[in-house]
Parts: sequence; C-alpha cells; structure tokens
Amino acid sequence: MTHTKSEVSENRRDFLYIATATFAAAGASLAVWPLIDSMNPSADVLALSSVDIDLSPIEPGQRVTFKWRGKPVFVVRRTPEEIARAKADDNNPKLIDPATDAERVQRPEWLIMVGVCTHLGCIPLGQKPGDPRSEYGGWYCPCHGSKYDTVGRVRKGPAPRNLDIPPYVYLDDLKVKIG
Repeated sequence: MTHTKSEVSENRRDFLYIATATFAAAGASLAVWPLIDSMNPSADVLALSSVDIDLSPIEPGQRVTFKWRGKPVFVVRRTPEEIARAKADDNNPKLIDPATDAERVQRPEWLIMVGVCTHLGCIPLGQKPGDPRSEYGGWYCPCHGSKYDTVGRVRKGPAPRNLDIPPYVYLDDLKVKIG
C-alpha cells in the first residue's frame, strides 16, 4: 500500500501537533511547579505544628491558654464538681451538638480544646478568672452570644457545633503533646 504525498503530510503534521502540545504541557508543568511548591507551609510553621505542654503547674479549677498553629488552646484542670456537672448533662436532649463528656476528654481531670468559637471564629470568654462565663459554667462568646458548658459543648446561640478537640496524646501523667 502506497501513501500519497498529502497523506504523509497530514501524518507528519498530526505528529508535530501532538509533539508540540506534549512539550508545551511539560514545560508549563515545570514552570508552575515552583509556584505550587511555594504554597506549602514553611519550616518555621511546620515546627509549630505540635507543642508539648507541661501540665504540672496547673491547679485544679485553673484554666490556661496555650498557642498551637496560631490558635488558642484551652487547657482546663477540671474539679470533681465540673466533671460531675458535665457528666450530668451527657444525655440532655437539648444539646445542639450532642457529645458525652467521655467523648470529649481522654482523662476526666483534663479538658483540652481549641478556643475558637465554631460560629465565626471569635475567641470565647471564660478562660481568665475575671471573664464572664455562661450559665453552664463554661465559655461565652460575646460576638453573637454562643454559650458553652464545662466540657465545651455548645448549649445556646448560633454556633453550629462544640468547641473543637485538637489531636493530642499524653506523653506521661503530666505532659501532653498537641498536634
């Protein structure tokens, strides 16, 4: 079978189009990669992706704030009364985002959660001794009125869910690693 001159020209032209498009796509990928790679977190940000916390200086009933990934983390050494109050509300049908106390803490004495309101990202009050607290003994977001109980469950207001629990692990009895 013989090919005419125009068929050979068409085949050659198709090959050149495909080769040019492939070369252009590879070049564009190589040119865009530095831009994409620059969007990864820098080394100093990655270093802050976890934080070790010594819990030994925290007294029962005390609330302390730490910083993790640029967000406040509330650490609370709960009293037996706070633990009992939180457990008593475990089966409350009026909870906006139902969760038991045991689902929100790894150890009953310690509550560790991200201190950012789940409505619009405000920082709720109630962490410092003079701050106003909700009628549930927890936190109060003054921006839009969300109220949280002693285990960070949303009880009233526009917040759609409970205060978030960060990933954490106990390194020993009084040291915890967040992140």
